Amino acid sequence: MANVLNQFLVFHDAIKLDDENEILVEKREIILKKLKEKISPSAPGYSHFVQGSYAMSTGVKPIDGREYDIDVGLLFNMSTEDHKPVEAKKWVFEALYGHTDSVEMKNPCITVTYKNQPPFHVDITVYAANNPDGHVYLAKGRPNSTPEKKFWELSDPQKLTKLVKDWFTDPDDRAQFRRVVRYMKRWKDEHFPDGGHAAPTGIGLTVSAMEYMEPNFLTDKFTNKRTYNDLAALKNLIKKMLGAFMPVIGNDGKAVERLMVYKPTPPYEDLFEKMTDSQMTTFKAKLESLLKALEEAEAEVDPVEACEILKKQFGNDFPVPLKEDTAQWKRAAIVTGSASA
Repeated sequence: MANVLNQFLVFHDAIKLDDENEILVEKREIILKKLKEKISPSAPGYSHFVQGSYAMSTGVKPIDGREYDIDVGLLFNMSTEDHKPVEAKKWVFEALYGHTDSVEMKNPCITVTYKNQPPFHVDITVYAANNPDGHVYLAKGRPNSTPEKKFWELSDPQKLTKLVKDWFTDPDDRAQFRRVVRYMKRWKDEHFPDGGHAAPTGIGLTVSAMEYMEPNFLTDKFTNKRTYNDLAALKNLIKKMLGAFMPVIGNDGKAVERLMVYKPTPPYEDLFEKMTDSQMTTFKAKLESLLKALEEAEAEVDPVEACEILKKQFGNDFPVPLKEDTAQWKRAAIVTGSASA
């Protein structure tokens, strides 16, 4: 079995989105300053926080010129009875409108897009944070939405961020968890280029890892030092995900297998529910192809061949060692094997 941990670690460094990416931090602060200056005097006070994969330390760099993104939450000092959800979102939209060529009110957020290079956008969500029941509610809807799509939705974004960021007590286990999540996210970007509901969501893959991943390492009995095996951890995760697909009756009345993974915080929704039955079938097939590739790479003796297999799944950022470097490794292995025979 080839040892490809170093290649996985190099790959992780290449795809990792730093928690304090300078461009994203700069634009976030500009937007918050603009919002403070321009927001309606009728809006109550608010505080802000960073959310999403950037805050969870599971972000990956986009590929193929796709947009970077950062998520910002605004906690308004109000209850859901004080203001309607779209009214509250308008405070933010109107304050930021014209800041760039594209400021759009979407169902769950206001999106400010920067089309310079690299392209990126900031998603801003609005919450009512001072409610009699002690809960936080997310503003949903657009001005032209039907009445039933304009509502306050129970939410707890900060708890979700903390759960993901602190997953696993041991810091080394936690680090492997974050690496594996990032591998999955880059795999998703490579194999679901159209995005949208056809692709599994990043938070869906993250919570899947929370649900099904176990740290994988060997411990030296003399030094008590751990050597982590990211390939095995990822392979075992995919196996468990595939094993969790359950038969359900689809929209056409026929049986279909679906993976259902629920957010561990309100509103506790199935994070893959927006995928159609056909999209879910494609997702399962691509997971099966990933598992086959991981098993082939794990069984491969030559690190070059193993990494070539993995590169097809994870893209050009996955490194392949030079033949001459692995030739030295093979010779060392042969000598060791002869001496111990």
